[in-house]
Amino acid sequence: MISERGLTYWESKDRSDRRLFFATNNILHAVDARTGKSIASFANQGNLDLREGLGRDIQTIREIESGTPGRIFENLLILGSTTGEEYGSPPGDLRAFDVLTGKLVWTFHTVPHPGDMGYETWPKDAWKYIGGTNAWGAITIDEKRGIAFFPIASPTYDFYGADREGANLYSDCLLALDARTGKYLWHFQTVHHDLWDYDLATAPKLVTVKQKGRLIDAVAVAGKTGFLYVFDRLTGKPVWPIEERPVPASTMPGEHAWPTQPFPTSPPAFAVQSYTADDVNPYIADPAERARLHDLLMHARNEGLFTPPGLENVLQPAGNNGGANWGNAAVDPATNVLYVQSKNAPAILKLAAKPPRIEIKGSPETRGQLLYLENCQTCHTSQLTGQPPAVPSLVDIVSRVGADRIRTVVTNGASPMPSFPDLSREDLDALIAYLSAPGAARVPPDIVAYLSAPPLAAAPAAQDGSDAVKYWSGYGFMTSKDGLSAVKPPWSTLTAYDMSQGTIKWQIPLGGVRALEAQGIKNTGSFFPHGGPACHCGWPDLFRYGLGLQDAGLRQRHG
Repeated sequence: MISERGLTYWESKDRSDRRLFFATNNILHAVDARTGKSIASFANQGNLDLREGLGRDIQTIREIESGTPGRIFENLLILGSTTGEEYGSPPGDLRAFDVLTGKLVWTFHTVPHPGDMGYETWPKDAWKYIGGTNAWGAITIDEKRGIAFFPIASPTYDFYGADREGANLYSDCLLALDARTGKYLWHFQTVHHDLWDYDLATAPKLVTVKQKGRLIDAVAVAGKTGFLYVFDRLTGKPVWPIEERPVPASTMPGEHAWPTQPFPTSPPAFAVQSYTADDVNPYIADPAERARLHDLLMHARNEGLFTPPGLENVLQPAGNNGGANWGNAAVDPATNVLYVQSKNAPAILKLAAKPPRIEIKGSPETRGQLLYLENCQTCHTSQLTGQPPAVPSLVDIVSRVGADRIRTVVTNGASPMPSFPDLSREDLDALIAYLSAPGAARVPPDIVAYLSAPPLAAAPAAQDGSDAVKYWSGYGFMTSKDGLSAVKPPWSTLTAYDMSQGTIKWQIPLGGVRALEAQGIKNTGSFFPHGGPACHCGWPDLFRYGLGLQDAGLRQRHG
């Protein structure tokens, strides 16, 4: 794995020393920016193992380097991490390293250790087995005040938290630390005891708010929930009231969903936060498919943003891949307008207990089919067709990308797909054999007995992380068979906030779908856009994957 979102540059005051920092395979590298040679005086001949110092056996840490390169502040390189999202992932400690020597300067434990503030919001010794709570999005620094703002992600496992009872600080927090020392300044938790993968991923934005005749230097962060959360940079006090409101209880064994969640009263939400069966996409051509999706929505548990996942279908209206994600916000300091690119992408979650491995005799293809049914079909479907555009088809995947690429992606993950590090090489060989076989979607007769066996009895997770039965869910992206969203548009939007007032100046659908536009159906917003806005000269230049939205018409309408 490499840091796919760039690298970091540092130079001394006289520019005699210029360095580039980037990571590959969990190793942070420092190279001379002028020659490309490793800097021998940094760490171990220019290489620093990021798996060390996390309180875990480094052999168990599959992934820790961040896809986002971190931030330079003075002579510090401040790093978050990408921990993976499976059970047993490493913790997302925040760390700062000396850019000259590679020595660790400070660490902040996002899963608190004994004696740390917030330790009581987890089970005893949770820091030994809980992972995630990491800053995989971009870090923001108020250089004048020396404050670093971190958008913190959800804890593992994403959708079931019986082994992490409590509010779980500092998961899902906007966290402010002294950039020089790592000292805690303040936090605000946007989701308590996250069961929805509603992690903060968008970089916090520094803005100015005018309130009751005074100017407030504020920091704003957009969430997957569709809310924009705004705080005084120095105190962490919400600029506009944020209310704790009751939310539904969990039906899962051993699970205690937090009874309330925070709801900002202002600014208005930028994403759709509720759907019903009447919101099925009217542009799906097949009436039978529309009826299927209507029935799915009609019978799913649907009690709002914070309906806990269960053993039945549960609608997640904001969606774990909806709202604001990585790189989805920008601010224009000249006009004090904050822009948020977002997706309206609800999901259906359904937890299942992963059963003990049953030894199936037969060909590699047969074993591979069983592994596929256990691990892959929730997202990629039993027919291997996937759920485009978020979940690709696996039909003929081996001939298209090669067996080695499949092994890498399954073992390490590739967002939004989680990793499956527990699968052995023999398992991967069997899975590839199945995916390579003609008519791979057929069910071999020797696993019919397995498929018809009664489901595993529900059992709560142990509080020490050693639960015998682990529950998991696919991400549940809601896509129709023709590759369109299951719900009506807009599927993506661009929202402009006047941060002086905390109001929406305008909101537009962002892009479209070419196949629909050919039929005269426009302004739907694109389905699952990539990239984000970047402010320049007072208006957002939009770089959209595949759609080219840097368009004069949009400039004229909203410049």
